[in-house]
Amino acid sequence: MAAAKKRQGHYKAKAAAAKDKEAKTRFKLLAESAMLHGTAAAKRLQNSADNTADSYARAIKNAAEEIAAMKLAKAEKKPEKKAAKKAKKKAAKKAA
Repeated sequence: MAAAKKRQGHYKAKAAAAKDKEAKTRFKLLAESAMLHGTAAAKRLQNSADNTADSYARAIKNAAEEIAAMKLAKAEKKPEKKAAKKAKKKAAKKAA
């Protein structure tokens, strides 16, 4: 946005220094156009930055959910393994 304002100022200065009316009008239009294009570009950049931030936040949230699900699944498997080991030991004691 600062670059657009600088460019607008440049054209306005040229318009003020112009000697004929046609040149003044042309530079004023260029100044207005520069500001419009700069504003549009700034809006596009802001939208892009917002979309990127949203995407990043979604990715982090999904990753955290996956990690939590993996930990939960791992915690559920541990008691099953322990129970299986105990059953094996009991079966081995009975057989002996």
